[in-house]
Amino acid sequence: MNIPEPIVNPAGATKYKVLAAVLGAVIPLAVAGLYYFPGVFVIPGLNVKALPAVNAGLNSLTAVFLMLGYYFIRRKQVSRHRAMMGLAFLLGSLFLVSYVAYHSQVASTTFGGQGLIRGVYYFLLLTHIVLAAVTVALVLFTLYFALTEQFYKHRRIARWTYPVWLYVSVTGVIVYFMISPYYT
Repeated sequence: MNIPEPIVNPAGATKYKVLAAVLGAVIPLAVAGLYYFPGVFVIPGLNVKALPAVNAGLNSLTAVFLMLGYYFIRRKQVSRHRAMMGLAFLLGSLFLVSYVAYHSQVASTTFGGQGLIRGVYYFLLLTHIVLAAVTVALVLFTLYFALTEQFYKHRRIARWTYPVWLYVSVTGVIVYFMISPYYT
């Protein structure tokens, strides 16, 4: 059954689509810049030692709300789905701010494990980083299509966004626990 798409204000829709595209490109580049140039925005005396644990908590909660959002939409409980996805987006945004704050102050921690676990860690880390960069744009466009009531497009992109975002949230927590003994 084809559901007609609502008529959206093209000027307003275009400006939000451009904003989503710009943020989807700029945010991963900014995070990469912090990785390659740590300490560029150092604020003397700022204590960010607890932020990795906070970030793991935010990622964990994001994953929980993503799964609840999926659960509710499968049961056609749209308002509950919307609430869960809104919370996941809010927590993901808070995570991003916290992550940037931490990495603007502290150089990346080196993994100290040896053997097979080292390969597992770097596989998880690499896939996490690559997919995290993609997730920003996916989430922004999925949200854009929902807010502009383009539900056909929203569903099509959400089929990709959900598993990728969930994977990024879960592997972020796993990577945190794998590297946490090496934080100084």
